[in-house]
Amino acid sequence: MDSPELYHVKQQFTLGAYKSLVDLTLPDPDSPDYTPTLVYQARAHLALDSPPAAYSLIPSDTENVALKAVAALAHFVEAEADSSKETERDAALEELRDLCVEVEGDDADATEWEKGTVRVLAGTAFAHAGEIEEALETLGAGTDTRNLEAVGYTVQIYLSINRPDLARKEFERAKRWAEDDLLLQQIEASIGLATGRDAYADAHAYFTEQLANPSLTSPRLLTARGVARLLRGEVQAAKSDLEEAQTQMGGKPDAETLGAQVVAAGLGSAKSADAEQLFGQLSTEHPGFPLVLDVERKAHLFDELAAKFAVPPVAAA
Repeated sequence: MDSPELYHVKQQFTLGAYKSLVDLTLPDPDSPDYTPTLVYQARAHLALDSPPAAYSLIPSDTENVALKAVAALAHFVEAEADSSKETERDAALEELRDLCVEVEGDDADATEWEKGTVRVLAGTAFAHAGEIEEALETLGAGTDTRNLEAVGYTVQIYLSINRPDLARKEFERAKRWAEDDLLLQQIEASIGLATGRDAYADAHAYFTEQLANPSLTSPRLLTARGVARLLRGEVQAAKSDLEEAQTQMGGKPDAETLGAQVVAAGLGSAKSADAEQLFGQLSTEHPGFPLVLDVERKAHLFDELAAKFAVPPVAAA
């Protein structure tokens, strides 16, 4: 069972309170909480788009497989954002593959938590690299894995490829043993957002309940509730959540918040100017964001189809 301190660290990571997590003082290196806390802190830096801060936390001479995996993931994320670093990107992926092999088997020199962490971090990188089948296999999709983080990432992958039926199966399988775990509730809320189940009521209730926690500040939760409110047609309340999330982020929204703001502006009365300005910002700052890529594909398809039709001459009077 986790100590109260480690439970709090995991709760902060699960609920997206990354800024609070990176500011935590690490426990004593001899504490059993030291390595897990260091891993979650490094992952929080990655979530805040700061790979150098993540891998700089990890001792270069570490033999711990979980620490090696989070450092490799940090190097992958950094290289993925720079097209000139393809060699470094591929090297990081290979290191993660090697670590997955290393933790296989009962004789591996690693705890079950460390083995599971390696698989989760590797699966995350594989999914971002477009290796969906490899990611699902690494995460244990379709098996009786007791790694709830792996289940959570598996569900996200299935939702990203429009397979909510398979995501639901993973969730139902995990319900048999995970009871009322916070992460399990979040997995259910994610599925609810993707499927519209119960008019998004469950997802909205979950995010609202977590935001009521007085010991937690998480702009990501505000963004998530804002998205749920958009889907429920509560546009003004959604805009309020998204504006508060932006404020908590120091005035610079992350990609998800900015993307939601684009949608919210498009649903408002002054949608044209605001939505176009926000979409231009999203395209410039986050060119790989799914909404940006989707609009680009549709614009390209429109141009292709339009080129096939000749405009007839204006009829003479």
